[in-house]
Amino acid sequence: MDNSIQAHQKELCNKLWAMANALRGNMEAYEFKNYILGMIFYYYLSDKTEKYMVNLLKDDNISYEDAWNDEEYKAAIVEEALRDLGYIIEPEYLFRKMVKMVENRSFDIEFLQKAINALMESTIGNDSQEDFDGLFSDMQLDSTKLGHTVKDRSAVMAKIIASLDEINFSVDDTKIDVLGNAYEYLIGQFAATAGKKAGEFYTPSGPAELLCRLACLGLTDVKDAADPTCGSGSLLLRLKNYANVRNYYGQELTSTTYNLARMNMILRGIPYRNFNIYNGDTLEHDYFGDMKFRVQVANPPYSANWSADMHFMEDERFNEYGKLAPKSKADFAFVQHMVYHMDEDGRAVVLLPHGVLFRGAAEEVIRKHLIQKLNVLDAVIGLPANLFFGTGIPVCVLVLKRERNGNSDNILFIDASNDFEAGKNQNILRECDIDKIVETYEHRVDVDKYAHVATMQEIEENGFNLNIPRYVDTFEPEEEIDLNAVAAEIRNIQAEIMGIDAQLKPFFDELGLDFPFDVEGK
Repeated sequence: MDNSIQAHQKELCNKLWAMANALRGNMEAYEFKNYILGMIFYYYLSDKTEKYMVNLLKDDNISYEDAWNDEEYKAAIVEEALRDLGYIIEPEYLFRKMVKMVENRSFDIEFLQKAINALMESTIGNDSQEDFDGLFSDMQLDSTKLGHTVKDRSAVMAKIIASLDEINFSVDDTKIDVLGNAYEYLIGQFAATAGKKAGEFYTPSGPAELLCRLACLGLTDVKDAADPTCGSGSLLLRLKNYANVRNYYGQELTSTTYNLARMNMILRGIPYRNFNIYNGDTLEHDYFGDMKFRVQVANPPYSANWSADMHFMEDERFNEYGKLAPKSKADFAFVQHMVYHMDEDGRAVVLLPHGVLFRGAAEEVIRKHLIQKLNVLDAVIGLPANLFFGTGIPVCVLVLKRERNGNSDNILFIDASNDFEAGKNQNILRECDIDKIVETYEHRVDVDKYAHVATMQEIEENGFNLNIPRYVDTFEPEEEIDLNAVAAEIRNIQAEIMGIDAQLKPFFDELGLDFPFDVEGK
């Protein structure tokens, strides 16, 4: 990306965030995100509709508005648009028409609601219905948080429409996803201001980049990729920077975030036929069924509660381990879920708290089975503390692979906990830190105080405890102290003090004061 595009992108992001702060009123940014992101998404769908119709009707020398008013044309363009786009935005509901209404003060929020209803109704009975269903349900246009009257609420949404119209989303280089990048930026900004809830829907770019690079290493084409705790879908979508991912699958517990993930997919240009995002508890209700994936990435909720009900001992995801993850720590349950859904040549990369490496009881049994029986654990990577929203704990990355290609007798350990840039609110995993980790993983050799290739015999001797300091010695010996030099330095300081006292004593004598120190050193 050249400097002019970078500058445009930065200016765009700054304007969007300034708009979000200026408009949110009494709402927290976390709550207001549904309105800002919802309208950006509507803008995108409208813009895409207009461009699609221009291209579709270019040889007919007729506008979209005129074609809509001709019954024969209307039937044809509706059929084509539903097949290709999966939805219809009627000419009167186009974003630019709303801008005109705002300009002439005729816009009201009930018109926007009609527009959204018409868009959603257009998908009913179409293949895209499931992907669009309820997408705008979190943008509650009748909420008193927007205003107590229709007029007040209309005024707030009018400001959003006018503000978005003032922002130039276009860029000459069509390969640059300016609007998508802006959307991603806003998701990150809203996450940063959301406190503990942030982790529900967003993984910061540094750890996300690392996971995706590790997951796609050596791959160019990926038929199916999945994230079982996909949040806003940002981590899953990042995979396409490193491989041609043809189909995306995700599952998300929180309905608001589930909607955000589907919007993110569409806005990033993923056709509705090429993604499936499910809403529900991944552990309690596995929507992936029997599907297997070449690539999986995940940043599950750390040490989450789950039922650990004994009926899961009959679930194929868990039954071969003999133990279930503890009720108060579902971390390994997510790992087991991902291992079950790995294809024959699949790999999974997951962020987890360090406790999974060494905790005993059921977790020790599961850990031992993963290593000894399944032999799918390829690498353990320790990251710096304070990388994530809402938690300062350091986390680790587990890299799991079905095919270990000559590495089946060892596990690579990397201690990257000291490589980061200190930030004001959270630490940053820089590109150079990520490069170092990925290169070390690729080369798979010992690096003093950073990496160690541990044999299975070493792992067994350590009782299958994977605590990184057991394998990577980062101890720095303290510099030896020369006691004779220290004693000499003390004597020199004492001599200096006595010299200063000797200079001060005459002043005390002249003033008739007792001098509190013995200048003769007795």
